[in-house]
Amino acid sequence: MAGKKAPQPCGPGSMLGESVRCCKVEALIPIDARGQIVLPKDLREKAGIKAGDKLAVVSFESDGQVCCFALVKADALAGTVKDMLGPIMKDIF
Repeated sequence: MAGKKAPQPCGPGSMLGESVRCCKVEALIPIDARGQIVLPKDLREKAGIKAGDKLAVVSFESDGQVCCFALVKADALAGTVKDMLGPIMKDIF
């Protein structure tokens, strides 16, 4: 795909393995009876997420229990999830 820009890593310093403090609670979203969620429009626009885009759901475990999830744009998976999210998660835990 000529002319398409390569995805950039999430957060300043994430390529260098530096400590990253870029996480914040953006919204609290309910899960409906079918287990579905709706990402608020302002977050979709902020992240450049459009209808038809694919998101990878990445889970994190602590003491054998899933403690949180991260959504990663599928086209950003060119690098490894660990490289992108590792520095962020290190700051959280």
